[in-house]
Amino acid sequence: MNQKRIVQSLLAWFARNARDLPWRRTWDPYAIWVSEIMLQQTQVKTVLPYWERWMRVLPNIAALARARTETLHKLWEGLGYYTRVRNMHKAARLVIERHGGSFPEDFGQVLELPGIGRYTAGAICSIAFNQPRPILDGNVVRVLSRLFGIPGNTRQAATRARLWRTAEDLVLRAAKRASGKRRPASDFNQALMELGALVCTPRQPRCGACPVIKCCVAYREGRVQELPSPAPLIRATPRRFVAFVARQRNRFLVRQRPAGGVNAHLWEFPNVEVQPDDSHMKRAACRALGLTPRALEPLCTIKHSITRYRITLEVFQAVVPAPRGAAQAKGRWLTRKEMGRLAFASAHKRILRHLGKLQGQTVH
Repeated sequence: MNQKRIVQSLLAWFARNARDLPWRRTWDPYAIWVSEIMLQQTQVKTVLPYWERWMRVLPNIAALARARTETLHKLWEGLGYYTRVRNMHKAARLVIERHGGSFPEDFGQVLELPGIGRYTAGAICSIAFNQPRPILDGNVVRVLSRLFGIPGNTRQAATRARLWRTAEDLVLRAAKRASGKRRPASDFNQALMELGALVCTPRQPRCGACPVIKCCVAYREGRVQELPSPAPLIRATPRRFVAFVARQRNRFLVRQRPAGGVNAHLWEFPNVEVQPDDSHMKRAACRALGLTPRALEPLCTIKHSITRYRITLEVFQAVVPAPRGAAQAKGRWLTRKEMGRLAFASAHKRILRHLGKLQGQTVH
């Protein structure tokens, strides 16, 4: 009985409260796929301009399949986790090769595509094709954990399996309840995600505005703040890097990261990791640049995070030898305009912006 009430209440609530997001104005599986990949670990407000720009440049699977890697990286620049966009490129080519350019409707075939796991396959098949496939992202995990009072670490297999079963039971019930709803499975899964995004938030949830508050175990038992059970904290590891901005006339030395590592294929200023107490910056510059600078001047310090690492990036302007000597440097000498066409790692994009401010220009 509770499941029936939950389904009915959420469908009615979603019909009144759904945000007007551009990927909700279409049932095109390609457009929905792009949105789902972009939304992984990224907020909606951040994704909106990226999605709209992407769809203008690459409006369909064929356009994505034939796009150059450099174009994809530039469109993705700033979203992070660049493996996602490279997997999309591979997946688009497989869709052309195996499915004649039409995005597959079969759940198993969708799941076979690179970069698509159980959640993303379920989201595409339910939202685009109205299939009663369960979904389980961070928002849905939180909603279901609180709604049904499900304890335990949500990353552990037993808890995860229970959450998947619960999500499946609900969407199957929604699919059977077709009265007045043309796409009940699609609407219901989106309602679960929307509730987690707008009402059942991680902190300070708006329980008074919740359409299923009367069914919520966590609210009834005063455990809203306890659920879902927090995962064990992983202590952040500090790391220190130094980067060097070397200039010859109107050109700057930059390099492309190798394949297979963090920020693969993206561009950056020469840099190296150093020990916390290392003060020999000229020695570090020689390692990074492939030559010894005549002088170094502090430019800025950038702090950022990659997975469990907390990184401090100290940036120096490097006065390098005359052009003939600079030819031995490791990397390519590019103008600001040429650099503006390339996709830079996020921290190094901030260095570009800092240079732009110093010179009274904006790097786009």
